[in-house]
Amino acid sequence: MNTRFYWSMTFSGLLLATGWSLASAQEPGEPVVARLEMKLTLDQKVIDVIDPGDLLTVLSERETSYIIQTFNGQKGAVAKVNALKLAEAVPIYDELIEQRPDEGRLYTLRASAHWARSDTEKALADYDRAIALGYDEAHAFSSRGLFHSATGNYAQAIEDYSVAIEKDAQDEVPLLNRASVYMSTGEYEEAVEDYTSAVALRPDNPIVYSQRAVAYKLLGKTELAISDYDKTIELDKQDVSAWMGRGFLKYQLERHQEAIDDFSQVIELAPQTAVAFNNRGYNYQALHQYEQALDDFRRAVELAPRYLLALQNQAWLLTLCEDESLRDSAEAIKVATVVCELSEFADLSDLTLLAAAYASAGEFGAAVGWQEKAVELASDEQRELAQRILQRYQNEMPLEAKLLEADPENEVGSQPLATERPPNPK
Repeated sequence: MNTRFYWSMTFSGLLLATGWSLASAQEPGEPVVARLEMKLTLDQKVIDVIDPGDLLTVLSERETSYIIQTFNGQKGAVAKVNALKLAEAVPIYDELIEQRPDEGRLYTLRASAHWARSDTEKALADYDRAIALGYDEAHAFSSRGLFHSATGNYAQAIEDYSVAIEKDAQDEVPLLNRASVYMSTGEYEEAVEDYTSAVALRPDNPIVYSQRAVAYKLLGKTELAISDYDKTIELDKQDVSAWMGRGFLKYQLERHQEAIDDFSQVIELAPQTAVAFNNRGYNYQALHQYEQALDDFRRAVELAPRYLLALQNQAWLLTLCEDESLRDSAEAIKVATVVCELSEFADLSDLTLLAAAYASAGEFGAAVGWQEKAVELASDEQRELAQRILQRYQNEMPLEAKLLEADPENEVGSQPLATERPPNPK
């Protein structure tokens, strides 16, 4: 079927209507604001009217126009001269409010513009005014809750979200937002309750399961967290964070091969993810697959040269690997030096690492010097082990891994997995 396009002019507004779905449309971006009234027409029939100040969802952007979607779901193209970025729209709403000062909805729209300009106080004041004028839609309380949350007013945020939930029990958004506040305040059980209510409303939304998984993890309910990550992945196999989160939990349960499988999936989906290489390497090391572990640590450092955790793990493996054919004292010294530079030679574990690397090369004078500095930094609980390591170097004996493993209070050695991204490469 051929679809014809017509142009409609109202004042200086020009809008193109389409009678088909935009299959190539991008994910909606920041909305734009109509500067004037525009009519959307198709086959000479008006199918929507856009008023000044209306928010238009941007589906994609062209050189001189936006492909937009109206509040009523109609799609079309609007010339850029007839729309403003949200952060530039405060003057439009000032004028509209001057004309209609008792219309609460306009204050909520201006609040959005203030928010886009990072002017939280003015945004909050506008929502207060809108609600005081009787604009008591659920979204007004939900939005004001966002502003309270952004400024750390968690009690007020929870109160607003609770009102929004009472007003619209079928909207999962305020439930998710209130759960987020509960997560910020450490009230994880309450967060789980809200996430569970959201799941009941949107059982097909993978994000809800993923967020509840984090809450379960923080409550120490590991199997329930894994179950939620399973559901997240079932609904969205491209969710990198779910594969990463589940892999970390599998590691905690010492299910190392399963953890390796999950981190491998992260690498397949996002091959530049340094954390996934480090974490997979650590699990390879736990299974005594040292060559694969070393390869992964090196790859993590290639992707993020200042990634301290991967550098530490690489240097320790080069120094103390059970497979002596993989030890490389020269490379270990080089990597351990970078580690200490990053921690400004002020970390006990990192200085112990550097000393161990020199000892593995038979350079016991340097090893003694660095280990003496480690002893100076050691707490009362750490000092005995640090002194015993120093004594080995004084006797020209390299460090043995079993000495670190035998001390339950030991904080020295290969580092646990990462749950966050490494620093940007520099």
